Amino acid sequence: MLTGTLYMLWAVFGLLILDLLFGIFKSLVTKSFSPNVILGAVKDVLFFVYPLVFVINMLSIDPTGWILLIFYYVGSIGVILHYLVSIKNKWSA
Repeated sequence: MLTGTLYMLWAVFGLLILDLLFGIFKSLVTKSFSPNVILGAVKDVLFFVYPLVFVINMLSIDPTGWILLIFYYVGSIGVILHYLVSIKNKWSA
């Protein structure tokens, strides 16, 4: 695995955990804790992280060597932006 792809995946997982912690904290402060907070994180792993890992595993069959890599980086940046906006909304609300 390339070093840059590993760092991007760590960033995605780190922001996923931060988003989960902010969600749990907000639900505990507002006294509206629900299992949906944790289930949302599990859903995000399935819908956001797993496709990125799938693209990484398909890099070996890419004949050019850069098409799937660009697709992976664009997807990772999109997921990172999604989590940054989500954390910002949880922080300000």
